[in-house]
Amino acid sequence: MASRNNAGLSRERIIVEALHIIAGRGLGGLSMRRLGDALEVEAMAVYHHFPRGKEQLFNSIAAYVTTARVVSGLSEGEGPEEEELPAAGTGDEDAERVESLPWDRRITVWAEDYRARLLAYSGAMSLLMHRAPRTLAEHRTIAMLDAALAEAGLSGDDVPRGRDALLAYCLGSVGHQVRHEGREDAPEEAEALARFLFGLRALLRGLTP
Repeated sequence: MASRNNAGLSRERIIVEALHIIAGRGLGGLSMRRLGDALEVEAMAVYHHFPRGKEQLFNSIAAYVTTARVVSGLSEGEGPEEEELPAAGTGDEDAERVESLPWDRRITVWAEDYRARLLAYSGAMSLLMHRAPRTLAEHRTIAMLDAALAEAGLSGDDVPRGRDALLAYCLGSVGHQVRHEGREDAPEEAEALARFLFGLRALLRGLTP
């Protein structure tokens, strides 16, 4: 008989368990009751952390998946009350390390980490097509990319255009890789990463005035 002890339950633990369910059963297989059973708590304990229910949980999952470590480090209580915050990250030291790199390396480190998270939680990618929660981590990402692109020589409207191109490339590249997984002609991960970086370098060259 599963223990219904709520001790140790956190938003991060709930999100991670939800992603495990999505990986095994698909997005349609996730329910608050099934999530509570997997966590060995009553479903109401999950609602305590996500009082607006499944929609709030989905928004937080989308935020968690798309938050690269180099822009994370947020506590659950930060930000406006309406924001769907991702779970706490690895801390500000990663962001500080990246900020000391040249602009193209800053973008590359972020893009590799972003790609890795998308691949790790590829079962949730369908959520990302319809949800873009506004979080402090998203603001950090925008600020980091915009500063790097400005350093590269972009200005005015070209900065957000360049940022959109980078985000779209990462999402599209991972979607292409996931769609072809299991096929005989699908590349091994080392080659898939090499192809991703090849395309990223080409994009960065094209963005440079």
